[in-house]
Amino acid sequence: MARTRNSAGRGDLLFLAAVLLLAGWGVVCVYAASSYNAAVQYGDAFYFFKKQLIGFVLGGACMVGVSFLPYGKLQRCGRAALVISLALLSLVFVPGLGKSSYGATRWIALGPVTVQPSEFAKLGFVLFAAGYFAKDPARMGSLRGCLPVLGAGLAVCVLIMLEPNMSVTMCVAMLMIGILFLAGASKKALFSVCLPVLVAVPALIAAAPYRLQRLSAFLDPWASPKGEGAQLVQSLYALSNGGLFGVGLFHSRQKYRFLPFSESDFILSVIAEETGFFGVLALFALIGFIVWRGLRIAARSGTFYGYLLAGGVTLAFAVQASLNALVVSGCIPPTGLPLPLVSAGNTSLVVTMLGMGMVYGVSRHTPTHALIQCTVRR
Repeated sequence: MARTRNSAGRGDLLFLAAVLLLAGWGVVCVYAASSYNAAVQYGDAFYFFKKQLIGFVLGGACMVGVSFLPYGKLQRCGRAALVISLALLSLVFVPGLGKSSYGATRWIALGPVTVQPSEFAKLGFVLFAAGYFAKDPARMGSLRGCLPVLGAGLAVCVLIMLEPNMSVTMCVAMLMIGILFLAGASKKALFSVCLPVLVAVPALIAAAPYRLQRLSAFLDPWASPKGEGAQLVQSLYALSNGGLFGVGLFHSRQKYRFLPFSESDFILSVIAEETGFFGVLALFALIGFIVWRGLRIAARSGTFYGYLLAGGVTLAFAVQASLNALVVSGCIPPTGLPLPLVSAGNTSLVVTMLGMGMVYGVSRHTPTHALIQCTVRR
């Protein structure tokens, strides 16, 4: 009897190894960026390190575990994943459950544990969109057929914007456009998404004074180096201090409470300072390798659902990593968006590794004949 899985079901081991390597490096970087702040704030230099290590172990278990599940079974979970995501996003507004920080309510507090629903929402949206289009591919040929996916994406974006969290909202909006493109949606459907997004961005910035202040600080951070421009100024200092080869691992100066969120949203600045240009180049070479292998897995999946699932998860990872790099380097206004698999934050780490496990699962359960057909087409 012919085998139905590639490489005896081992899948793309290079993809798996690259994801684990990046997440493991992230644990080291979180300690390097947070040790001083953790010692001052919590009396334990390993506070964030231990949390990240727990997230790495849990995320690794989820990643490997979900890869054993035939990915076709996930197709039936699309609606449930979306409903659960929307419910979790709504719970942040429930008094006693929602946790606020820096003027935003983005977390659900469950005792000592906090969960960020927007991380689940990105994965839930991918599961829903992939399952919806795969069930009847003809749907993507018309605007009417794409409306459920557009409606789901809009609902997720609205709830995240209300937290407020414009950076993740933009990430979901770009993800929605990307999935429509991957699915081969009609030009009318793509235009109906892109135009409102282009109109909404300046409108949302103008509607909130703090966003206007951030935009002003982005345009000229040196006008308020101790105010709104402080974060970007300190990030640019870190980038310049790193030079070509860096000041050495664990020797960052900016982590001594000069750079806010040095272990989370701006961890890339500390990495750049400690490892230099070549260290960042190596980091993004690894990120690029993961994206390439993920898209390769999608292209070779042999099924439309596997293609959209693996492509959607990989796209979400690529978009978020790109936006984080653009923020840290001062190319776009500062936003609160972590570097996936690297920044501190257990919800982001576990959910991202879970999604990557689904991509790896697609490679493990890709039929051999699909790989042969892909090779022949080349």
